[in-house]
Amino acid sequence: MSPAPVPYTTRRALDETDLAACFQVRKEVFVGEQRVPEEIEYDALDATAVHVVAVAGDGSALGTGRLLHGEDAAGRTGGDESVGSLGRLAVTREARGLGVGAALVRALEDEARARGLAAVDLHAQTHALGFYERLGYTAYGPEFPDAGIPHRSMRRVL
Repeated sequence: MSPAPVPYTTRRALDETDLAACFQVRKEVFVGEQRVPEEIEYDALDATAVHVVAVAGDGSALGTGRLLHGEDAAGRTGGDESVGSLGRLAVTREARGLGVGAALVRALEDEARARGLAAVDLHAQTHALGFYERLGYTAYGPEFPDAGIPHRSMRRVL
């Protein structure tokens, strides 16, 4: 049985309250559920990244993601500053299956287009490859560990 629909909106994180909500979702999903060490979950790139958040009608955060661009993304995209780097995509357990993840990816792609980027790369946990493939991403390169979790690189031309 599918979860009941929950009204929500996705938007760029507008202020410190939104940013705190983004970080709380990441802490719940990555640090709590996936046991990613907290000291590696947050990094200096958070200060310059574009963050998006999915918010329910009651104001609770359901998911988040971030986009790196320019020099910040170049280290993850083979030095190509025309490619953004999508990452830290997380959806709360209660919101999974509602389309929140796909809506966040599309919001991040819109942010990438607004910056004139030609494509978006990401490092997908291998269990999520099918999710990203359904959104138009193509895997490339070998599997690699990140925070002890197997990943593959993926790209979508915008």
